[in-house]
Amino acid sequence: MAQSIDHAPESFTFTVGKLDAGMAILLGERAHLIEFPSILLPPGATAGSIVNIAVHQNRSEEKRRDGEFWALQQEIVQEFGVAMPEAPKLQLRNVTQTSVTLEWPSVKLATAKLRSLDIYRNGQRLAAIPSPTTNTSTKLSGLDMQTEYTFQLILRTTAGTFPSNIIKIRTHSIEDTSGISVCFGNCQDEVLLENAKMALREMRAKWSDKIQIDTTHFVCTTPAATPNGANASGSPGTGPGVEYQRALQLSIPVVTPHWILACHSEKKMVAIGPYYLGAEPSASTHSFRPQSMSQASQSSTSVAGRANRASMPAPTRKSSTSPTSPATPESNSAFVNQPAPPSIPEEEPSTISESTSSPPPKPTRIA
Repeated sequence: MAQSIDHAPESFTFTVGKLDAGMAILLGERAHLIEFPSILLPPGATAGSIVNIAVHQNRSEEKRRDGEFWALQQEIVQEFGVAMPEAPKLQLRNVTQTSVTLEWPSVKLATAKLRSLDIYRNGQRLAAIPSPTTNTSTKLSGLDMQTEYTFQLILRTTAGTFPSNIIKIRTHSIEDTSGISVCFGNCQDEVLLENAKMALREMRAKWSDKIQIDTTHFVCTTPAATPNGANASGSPGTGPGVEYQRALQLSIPVVTPHWILACHSEKKMVAIGPYYLGAEPSASTHSFRPQSMSQASQSSTSVAGRANRASMPAPTRKSSTSPTSPATPESNSAFVNQPAPPSIPEEEPSTISESTSSPPPKPTRIA
């Protein structure tokens, strides 16, 4: 029977009933039966032994345990619950007649893991962005001219899906040349290079000395490299330049500066076929100066042209005598105030023999 002990009111007496497989059956007051771990019994206790068990609440240990638990919860919140992945901020970098270049800052995942980063066109998935953790731009080609499109990035992570802002663009017409973005290589003619840059400035186009993702054309007069880099002009080096080789690898058209001048002159995008590097020069090559250049250079060019025309000899005029009209000394002579050459004695009509009864003229002398 379970009895209360005077000096320990929280202690209760139990009789060990059976010991089996690490568990002891204890019999208490009013035939209460409990299972108790035998490892907690006093040494030497066997079946029939009487033990006292005291139970009390350890409040200090509860407080310590609660403190550790809530500290762990706060650490988890700070690590995984405060910083969240951010939606990409899509921006327009360049647009042409048939392509668009988009860019965005590096994706911020916080503590989440990346699942995918996809580009959408007009609400439909177009493709997955390669190397999404390091890639921050993309160029989309094959678009139609003068057509409106919408683009959006969708970031998928283990913390959820984060769509970017929607960009609405319209591709250029054939008359809009502001989308031209060239990389200048080795241009040996410095005047031609400056004229090309001035034309690009007037067309609101852009250029650089390094190939970028939105580069549309590579412009040079020779594929050779220069000592000062791809944008320098001067004597060619021993081999092709690095930017020239990159242009070939990326299938960027390699043209001469005359293509830029042709676009500026025509005020539209012209075909690049006749302006490929190494192509035969066309008979209708555009030679002009941008409007912003000095008029003195233009006037000097026109004066020089007139001087060259004035220095050329007059064309030789051939006289043709009709067999039915009489030939006079003035009409037979190719020079002014010179007698006509002697006539060849052949069978002539009677009308001619009668009109040429005068003595034969002297031979013509060319001074």
